[in-house]
Amino acid sequence: MSAHLPGIGEWYRVEGGDIFEVVAVDSDDRSVEVQYFDGTVEEIDLDDWNAQTSTGVIVGTEAPEDWSGSVDVESEREESGYGGYENDRRLNASSLDGIDLFE
Repeated sequence: MSAHLPGIGEWYRVEGGDIFEVVAVDSDDRSVEVQYFDGTVEEIDLDDWNAQTSTGVIVGTEAPEDWSGSVDVESEREESGYGGYENDRRLNASSLDGIDLFE
């Protein structure tokens, strides 16, 4: 049987609805590492991968519109706690009035 190695970064759907991204392929170990949208990582044997893709259990699909669900990304506004970095007074420079540069 000819082995089809999926490309890293390609998205697939398992029969039943779960979608995942291929994150690693090890041709020596004959395995495919995938990460589901919820962040769960799983390793699939390459022979099982080929059997499931040839029977339609695993099919290629488009990446989800909001792929950040699996990587837990926060926006800059959420990180500062002040509505954004531009409004965070702790990050603004203070006035240099009163400093004598020739002292």
